[in-house]
Amino acid sequence: MNIIEKMNKKSTEKYISERKMPSFGPGDTLRVHVKVVEGERERIQVFEGVCIARKNRSINSSFTVRKISYGEGVERVFPLYSPRVDKIEVMKRGDVRRAKLYYLRGRRGKSARITERRDDKRVQNAKSEDASYSTQKTENKE
Repeated sequence: MNIIEKMNKKSTEKYISERKMPSFGPGDTLRVHVKVVEGERERIQVFEGVCIARKNRSINSSFTVRKISYGEGVERVFPLYSPRVDKIEVMKRGDVRRAKLYYLRGRRGKSARITERRDDKRVQNAKSEDASYSTQKTENKE
């Protein structure tokens, strides 16, 4: 491991320890909060869309988010470990079989939709059913 790789690894670990980064991948609907500097003022702008690509390259990692704004497709590439990216929220998990969803660029309407991942719903429902079952069980014993 050379000096540059060591520095990249150290800065990546530092960033991860400072901020909580959600796990996400292509097909997930993300809400990215970005710091925008206008003159002396700084504000946070929200960009919500589907993650169509993710590039994992240590400190140079990035992800691409696509949304439709006023009928036009808009894509934006965000560096994963940038101080300008304030927060990333995962709104929905998508069920896809590809790592890069560039084929969505040529699609419109319903054909551009991504189905929601079902296993997340099953896990959440199972947890809530287990919790309700355990409370019923304790009530019946009394």
